[in-house]
Parts: sequence; C-alpha cells; structure tokens
Amino acid sequence: MSLQIFDTLAREKRDFQPMEAEKIGIYVCGMTVYDRCHLGHGRVMVAFDTVVRYLRFRGFDVNYVRNITDVDDKIFSRAAERGVDFSELTTEMIDFMHHDEKKLSCLPPNLEPRATANIQSMLNLIDRLVANGAAYQGHSGDVYFRVSAFPAYGKLNNRKLDDMIAGARIVVAEDKENSADFVLWKSAKEGEVAWPSQFGPGRPGWHIECSAMSMNSLGDTFDIHGGGPDLKFPHHENEIAQSEAATGCTFARYWMHAGAVRVNEEKMSKSLGNFVTLDQLFNEFHPEVIRFFLLQSHYRSAISFSDDALTQAETAYSRLVQALPDELTAPSSDAIFEFQKFMDDDFNTPRVIALLFELASVDTAESASSILAIGRVLGLFASKKEAFFAQQQALKAAKSGLSDTAIDTLISAREKARKDRDFTTADNIRDDLISQGIVLEDGAGGTSWYRK
Repeated sequence: MSLQIFDTLAREKRDFQPMEAEKIGIYVCGMTVYDRCHLGHGRVMVAFDTVVRYLRFRGFDVNYVRNITDVDDKIFSRAAERGVDFSELTTEMIDFMHHDEKKLSCLPPNLEPRATANIQSMLNLIDRLVANGAAYQGHSGDVYFRVSAFPAYGKLNNRKLDDMIAGARIVVAEDKENSADFVLWKSAKEGEVAWPSQFGPGRPGWHIECSAMSMNSLGDTFDIHGGGPDLKFPHHENEIAQSEAATGCTFARYWMHAGAVRVNEEKMSKSLGNFVTLDQLFNEFHPEVIRFFLLQSHYRSAISFSDDALTQAETAYSRLVQALPDELTAPSSDAIFEFQKFMDDDFNTPRVIALLFELASVDTAESASSILAIGRVLGLFASKKEAFFAQQQALKAAKSGLSDTAIDTLISAREKARKDRDFTTADNIRDDLISQGIVLEDGAGGTSWYRK
C-alpha cells in the first residue's frame, strides 16, 4: 500500500515520496504565545501529532519541528497590559502550552525553535533577498519583500494577486512599491521592543520567522509543511515566496492544513472572542475524550464544537475503553491491515474510529487487543481502564458540586420521604439530583446512582 497525502498546493492527493528514503522532515507552524491555548490550537496539535505518530508506525524516521512565535505585537501588548517583560509572559504561556499538549497525549516535537533565538538567521535571509533584488528598504526603515520579484506568488491559494489583495487585510504604507509587498523587518518606534540590525533597530516580520526557522532546522527544501487553516494566506503564501526567492529551490514538497474548529458556524478564534481554552475543557472532560473528539473528524474537515458534541464523544469513547482487554494478546492482522489502509488514505481517522467500534461489537480477546493496539498509534488509551473511569467520575463529581457522601445523604432522605409517603419531597430530591447530573436507579435492593 502506498501512503497518500492531500497536498494543498497540488489540490489533490499525492503519493508520498520523501526526499530521503525512510526519513521525513516536517515543519508545523506553532503557537503565538500571548495567551492560553484554545481548542482550535488543540486541533492542530492533535492533527499533526497523529500524523507524526502514524508515520513513525510506518517505519519512517521523522524529524518533527514545530516553532514557537515569541515575537509579536500581541505579545508586546499583553505584556504591557500586565506590566511585565514580554519574555516573562512568553515563558509562562509556553509552560502552559506544554502542559496542555501533554494532557492531550501529544508527543513533544524533536525541535522547537523560538523566534527570539533565531533573529540573526532571519536577518541573514533578508540580506539574501535584498542582494538578489527581491527585497528593499523603504524610507521608514521597514524592509519589504518585493512580490513582483516572485511571479509564482499566489500558487498555494490558486488565486490571482489582485483577488488576494482584495480579500486580505494589508497594511498600507507610504514607502511600499506595491500594496501587496509585505514586511520582512519592521523598524522600531520609540519605546518598542527591538533588536539591532544592519537595517536599524527593529523586529522581524511574522512570515520571515518561519522561513528562517524551518530552513535552519530542515534545510532549504523539506518534505512536509503544516499548519492551521487560517495560515494558507497570507502566511504560508508569503513563506513560499520569500523562501523560494532566496534559495531558488522548492520550499516544502507537501503542504498540509488542518481544518478549523467552528462555534455557531464561525471559526473559533481569540479575535472573535468565541474560544474555549483547553484548560477550561480539561476541568469538564477527560483529556482523552477531547483528543477522541478531535480525531472523530478528518484532519482537513471543520469541526463543530458544542458541549453536547463533547458529551456524545465521551459516551462513545467510554464504550471503547470498556472494551479494552484486561490482558494484552496479539491483535488481529486483518484489523491492523484495515487500519493501515485507512490511514494511508490521507490519515482517515474517522474511518479508523468506525473500525474500532466494529471491533468492539465482536467482543473477543483478539478484537479487544486490536482496539488497544490501533488506538495507541492514534495517541488514545493512555490511561488504564480503571484509572480512566475513576478520573472521569472525579471530573463529574467536581462538575456537579456534590460529593459521594452528599449524594448518599440525599438518597437516604428521599428513601425516608417515600416511606413517609411524602412523594412531593421525594420527587423534588430526585429532580434536583438529576439536574446536577446524578441518575438514580430504583431496584429491589434499594437505590443506586451514577453520574451522567
């Protein structure tokens, strides 16, 4: 079987052929660390973690690079609001990010370059662009990429330059030759964070950061470049232009983009204020449930977020956990073959999850072991069965605000009310417990309960 990947640039699935046999270099645009990660960030984390896990399962030696953007106006503004140095803010947010990805069972990247540690590499790249006529410095001191120097500009998005200008927010500057030219080095104003350079004090533009860090880590040409859906334009389009204009080489051979997380048909984002942080979700749902929820959709598809959707995912995932074996035996070779067939088709995790439920319906030791073996390649089932359900119950207890002792006390009060034929009180207690997610089951041996 051959592995096929949907290449955004080619706009179709392509047989995957790495530059070097059995070795893969993959670069993913990481987070701008000015705030806590939300579920949209988690989607990108999990999508590419799953890709990397599967490629390694297939026997590839994967060099996974994911950058950290710790130079950005949003970072400087947030640090100023809090009255701290920007490096203090970014250190805190990077620690939170690592905590979140670990909770989601995401493996750390092999390399995690930070923009602040690669300023000189960015300046060297800008020098190359200026030298070959693909960049220029305006009278303001800003240095711009000359889009006209790269005739293929727009190839990633398959749109004409004029159309992209109309649909993008482009900062108008008096010293630009063309309104589509974008900044490579931004000169510093009084009081702004700045680094010294041959162009004067300033800071790098966002796009040049990723070109420099990816090529430093993986070379002028590498196998896969990935990121979120909102990066295709202008970020990735600009990366291609400046990188290929500087080197004359193909920048990335395959482009992969994860789908957005949507809330009420709008993309989850901090700018829209419709985001929910991963930390908030971890207080309500087991992290494995959140990862499972994200894997239920194909990585390129948009996901509709709601509490109901996560609750349904929780129920489904709990069923799979319940089916896990107490003792591991050899998985079914047929199941592993099917798993690989689906994943080789552009990492089709929804079809793999359907396969897991098919295996769960068989109820044999071999099928149970197959569920575990396949799930672990996807980063699932990190917790043992007993631990998972115990953690799940603890979350539900915290959510309901009722301890087990308090619930037992209320059930005893309900039993007494029923014996006294005070059915109004008994019904009120039952309804109150149900409203807090506690389900009662009356039987011959008394009343049992569980958290919904």
